[in-house]
Amino acid sequence: MRIRASVAAVTGALALSALAVPAAHADGTGSAYRAEAMKIVKGAHAASGKQGVKSARGDMPYDLNVTFSQFKVAKAIKVGTTNHVSTTVTYTLTHGADVDITADDFLTGPYLYKGSFDYPDNTVFGDLPATCKVATATTAKCTGKLDIYPSDGWLFNSDAGSWKGAAIAIAYNGQDEKNPDVSKIGFADKGGLGYTSVQRYSRQTVNASPEPVKKGRTITVTGALTRANWEDNKYHGYTKQSVKLQFKKKGASAYTTLKTVKTDSRGNLKTTVKATADGYFRYSFAGTSTTPAIDSTADFVDVR
Repeated sequence: MRIRASVAAVTGALALSALAVPAAHADGTGSAYRAEAMKIVKGAHAASGKQGVKSARGDMPYDLNVTFSQFKVAKAIKVGTTNHVSTTVTYTLTHGADVDITADDFLTGPYLYKGSFDYPDNTVFGDLPATCKVATATTAKCTGKLDIYPSDGWLFNSDAGSWKGAAIAIAYNGQDEKNPDVSKIGFADKGGLGYTSVQRYSRQTVNASPEPVKKGRTITVTGALTRANWEDNKYHGYTKQSVKLQFKKKGASAYTTLKTVKTDSRGNLKTTVKATADGYFRYSFAGTSTTPAIDSTADFVDVR
């Protein structure tokens, strides 16, 4: 189940198994992920912010004796316009002797956030709980998934770039989620555990013509560099970007760069070279912080 946090009205009546909080843009009420988790913990709508969230009875969860470390996530997460993207995160959970992480109502999971920890621009996560394997009496190795559904409007183009890793843990301690004593529920949350880039998936094309061509004649090489637009679920030209035109002679093992070309106002590429030998042309884009590197497929030209 996925709920848009900025519009959802989540209450304690939700079953523990339904604790699945989606990516959502903060709406001025503090951390969307933590606010949603705490709504479920306390069965009340979030007032949120750094002062926390109180239930209708004024209770607050206690600080759970849990810390997180060794957070590992992919260096970059490439997201297109339609396909669901999932990536695995691992981390170490350290807890006090008083915390039973094997309890059915103990939940933990990783998430990502962009911007500040207390007031993030957006958050990305998957369904809780993560899978944790006991390592010692006070530590466990946990593995969780992060999910992004771009066609559901979970990302804006401005979200591309650097994100930080975080993790959460909730111990319900046998409390009835419909009418809990919130003061007996433990809650831990930590940000700044790791880093990744969420990038707009890129595409690169190439076409060299004429084919075949006489040696010494001019070959025109066209192409286009496009990237995902998360706001209309289409691909648009990536403008004013430097792209290398590369050539690999037939029988050779590596490409050499012939020149660097810049994309125009629509992301298109066009340049000319002299025909010298049979071989393969391609355009190669080195990537940016918001868009991954991409090589076009090779286009073979027969020189006669």
